[in-house]
Amino acid sequence: MIITRTPLRISIGGGGTDLPSYYTRFGGCVVSAAISQYVFVSLNRMFRKGYLLKYSALEHVNTIDEIQHPIFREVLRRHNGQDSLELTSIADVPAGTGLGSSGTFTVGLLKAVYADKHEFVSASALAEEACDIEINVLGQAVGKQDQYIAAYGGLTCFDFRLDGSVGVQRLAISTDTLIDLEQNLLMFFTGYSRNAIEVLSDQKQRSIEGDKVILDNLHHTKQLGLAAKEALERGDTAAYAGILREHWEIKRGRSKGMSNDCIDQWHSVAMANGALGGKLVGAGGGGYLLFYAEHPMRVRRAMAEQGLRELRFRFDHDGSTVLVRD
Repeated sequence: MIITRTPLRISIGGGGTDLPSYYTRFGGCVVSAAISQYVFVSLNRMFRKGYLLKYSALEHVNTIDEIQHPIFREVLRRHNGQDSLELTSIADVPAGTGLGSSGTFTVGLLKAVYADKHEFVSASALAEEACDIEINVLGQAVGKQDQYIAAYGGLTCFDFRLDGSVGVQRLAISTDTLIDLEQNLLMFFTGYSRNAIEVLSDQKQRSIEGDKVILDNLHHTKQLGLAAKEALERGDTAAYAGILREHWEIKRGRSKGMSNDCIDQWHSVAMANGALGGKLVGAGGGGYLLFYAEHPMRVRRAMAEQGLRELRFRFDHDGSTVLVRD
């Protein structure tokens, strides 16, 4: 039995510039934070032949080609020399809520497969292979930040270069700033789930076509990611809150489906009750609202009155890890 634990993430700044349709032309920069909400993957060898897969659905098939779940199928196609596996995936939060669950799952599954083979895999290699499977093999319109932050953990700045390589730099922030963020960053579930690929496919196509509006938007977003890094490294969380406010306005201009009347209302309520800045986490259209709050309890009460559930978290500094190897 092998069990891996892989963290979900929040995007601190620059999200959207990690898609190949953008960074291969202009370079991207995303600051991301792994959080203490996880995807767990277990791998166990069965006595009988076949593949038993347990996730939001249940599959029991005889061959890899019969597997319906695309990530399970492609990971096993690459790595599995056996034909008697039971694999289970359990997540702390629902899929499609903007916390990078697909990339996190891919990283966690790969980590389990390498552990089963008794092979060491670096965080960089783990992240890049997960990206290759999702972006190149499956052709999904996703970026690279989810896989990289899941593999590395921490509060990390990723430099997505023109040639496809990725620079990785941990944020040089103080313990006081980390504590400040863990106390004052608040996240609330909007009750909506949306497939990020629907939103990102539009961004990808418009970027490829050279749409000036989307490219200018992403250029601005990249600069906000760099500004967020600088603000946090100097311990200026108030400045970061201002960047969150600006980030939300820029993000809303990226797609008509980025927000809706309910999300706009909840955002306004939080801002009127002590939040200094906030935005949706992920591609947009639903998921979690993230706020930096001057008065956390006021924001919590206001959001509770709106019927929104808070997701409390700390930062995860370990990245994808093997919890059990038996």
